[in-house]
Amino acid sequence: MTHPSTCYSSLPVLTDFGAVADPAHYVPLPDDWFVGLTDVVDSSTAIGDGRYKAVNMAGAAAIAAVINALDGIQDFPFVFAGDGAVLALPPEFRERAEAALAATARWVEEDLDLSLRATTIGIGEIRQTGRDVRVARFSASDAATYALFAGGGISWAEQQMKAGALPLFKAETGSRPDLTGLSCRWAPLTPQADTILTVLVVPARGDDDPAYRSTIETVIQTLEASNAGGRPVPPSGPRFAWPPEGLHLEARATRGRRGLFAQKLRIGLIALLAWALDRTGTKLGDFDPVAYRTYTALNADFRKYQDGIRMTVDCTAEMAERIERILAEARDQGALAFGLVRQEAAVMTCFVPSIHSDTHFHFVDGAGGGYAAAAAALKEC
Repeated sequence: MTHPSTCYSSLPVLTDFGAVADPAHYVPLPDDWFVGLTDVVDSSTAIGDGRYKAVNMAGAAAIAAVINALDGIQDFPFVFAGDGAVLALPPEFRERAEAALAATARWVEEDLDLSLRATTIGIGEIRQTGRDVRVARFSASDAATYALFAGGGISWAEQQMKAGALPLFKAETGSRPDLTGLSCRWAPLTPQADTILTVLVVPARGDDDPAYRSTIETVIQTLEASNAGGRPVPPSGPRFAWPPEGLHLEARATRGRRGLFAQKLRIGLIALLAWALDRTGTKLGDFDPVAYRTYTALNADFRKYQDGIRMTVDCTAEMAERIERILAEARDQGALAFGLVRQEAAVMTCFVPSIHSDTHFHFVDGAGGGYAAAAAALKEC
């Protein structure tokens, strides 16, 4: 059996996010691999109704479900997209991954009262359209890496899924994926500067266009020269809170065969213990709340690349205006299209395989529409 690490974990790791728009850092995935895709239907309406945590939970659930279905294998490329997710795997994992995606779609419908599209498509099929699926790895910290996708193939596949051109999966009534480790306990992250800015930028003439690459590099350098580099999570990490945010959603995701009340009580007690340990600076066994919060900040997935740049950053109003001017100038020159939205907070949805390891993932989105709102603005660009 081919292990995903054969052609993913062995890739060099980028440490300079300013280089993510350089095609030289990406390698094509094999033709016989497949792409898994999910997307919350009409996420903008749900977010407008204040259900951004539920939308983000649905988006992250597919990643957690597939990792758990593969017995904890994490070294395959995946990207959290706010209201959906993208992943890629070798063919021998396709049956298990599709079953996990189908169960996730059913769970999202029954427990979150949302509709989740879920599908897969072979990379060879995507290449037949003249598009590609290339991948790179970016190091968020010494414990966590995130995938970067380029080539235009993922965006095309998403469009096909939304147009109804790909078969959608949904398991039978009552099916539940294994979402162990999925959580959303952190309170919304308020900006340390002025605003939370979510930015989505895609190339107009291909990702090998020098003008597009130069603009992306300028935007990233501008942000990194600012205080905290645009990170929406404080360097010391978010504070543990009591009662925990998102308790009801997390309980629905992770209850398994437990009753909902019993799982709420369990999560609440664990969160209370973590809060008390953090307040007193006390370690419990190998769990160090200070170290955990620090790695939460380091591992936060607040910037990514999926056929274009996606960022949710904390910046001043002046910085937001400067970034918008840079992007508008490049757009007017025909190099790119972009969507941009200012918000009052960011939110994190997390996948924590074990509190005894620093390898935990924290997916960041804006609380006022985030990537879904930026994508809507991009369509109007």
